[in-house]
Amino acid sequence: MEDNPNIIEIRDLVKVYTDGLGVRALDNLDLTVKRGEFLSIIGPSGSGKSTLLHMIGILDTPTSGTVLIDGRNVTSMSDAERSQARNEMLGFIFQHHHLLPDFTALENVMMPLLIAGKSRKDANKAAQELLAEVGLSDRMEHRPNQLSGGQNQRVAVARALVNDPMIVIGDEPTGNLDTRSSDRIYELLRKLNREHKQTFILVTHDEQMAEKTDRIVRLVDGKIVDI
Repeated sequence: MEDNPNIIEIRDLVKVYTDGLGVRALDNLDLTVKRGEFLSIIGPSGSGKSTLLHMIGILDTPTSGTVLIDGRNVTSMSDAERSQARNEMLGFIFQHHHLLPDFTALENVMMPLLIAGKSRKDANKAAQELLAEVGLSDRMEHRPNQLSGGQNQRVAVARALVNDPMIVIGDEPTGNLDTRSSDRIYELLRKLNREHKQTFILVTHDEQMAEKTDRIVRLVDGKIVDI
């Protein structure tokens, strides 16, 4: 699908949560994302940001509409197919880094490759290279409680990239960091986006960070109001 300039194509996407009052979290939403784009999604609480991110991340299914990723309709896949597509195409960076506390930085970054069946030797080599790329060559054997918040988030970034995903999704990736660390993580993500040509989609409440991205998608009540 490399000849298609769009890595993501979303059409008439509707998500209704039927529990309680039947909230319409996404309301006939259309969105396309180009390959290599560095995109931010912003909006007030309850606007549908997280729901949209879950759809792009193949973590939930819509009530109606379609989501195409690299030309593949992920909304019509079985659970097993969705899990495989998620592992093959996507990397995730969360607000809380979710590192395994009993493992070193190196082991945390190796983990996705080992789960995917790679040899320990290959996983070790790839993890070392990425940790060096995010500036943690001298922290590989440290556990999360021996690292700062910003350093742990760098480990999380390396872990998200180790499977060489087409799309990297960040859910408030700097939400728990101070301003200096937040700026450093943003610059790192931008650098990786340019060098690896991967598509980055960031959900953020940080307007200043959003203003630095290629494009801002603003959501209100499940609709895109500015793009």
